[in-house]
Amino acid sequence: MTIKEYSCVALERMPEVAKALMEAYPGKRVFTFAGDLGAGKTQLIKEICSVLGVQEAVQSPTYPIVHEYRPSGDGVVYHMDLYRIKSQNELIDLGFEDYLLSGYFCFIEWPEVADNLLPVDSVRVKISVATCGRNITMECDEQI
Repeated sequence: MTIKEYSCVALERMPEVAKALMEAYPGKRVFTFAGDLGAGKTQLIKEICSVLGVQEAVQSPTYPIVHEYRPSGDGVVYHMDLYRIKSQNELIDLGFEDYLLSGYFCFIEWPEVADNLLPVDSVRVKISVATCGRNITMECDEQI
């Protein structure tokens, strides 16, 4: 298992963390983001999308559940928010596994309901709010 930790991250440092995340896990395509409301999940995903060359505005997909972005070059970035999903059956009905198997980037907020459907080698990002900023932990079960 590989673990990377960042402590006391100010919002201004999110671009640095986004770049480090993508460099640390270059072959990974499925990333989950856990944390309380307002912890910075969407903000970090915005910065990651910027690193990938996405030009359009990145917003939380709470109501549509999935937003699709086009980075520079080929490919797709799927940004999902599972906050309103109540069961794995709902995810299956939405074609969740098709997104995971697409080979494209999948950034998933509120991933808990999908735990049994996620690849074991997903990169798990946990964000918590501290008095000095954000504490961010990234972990992946597979050696990189």
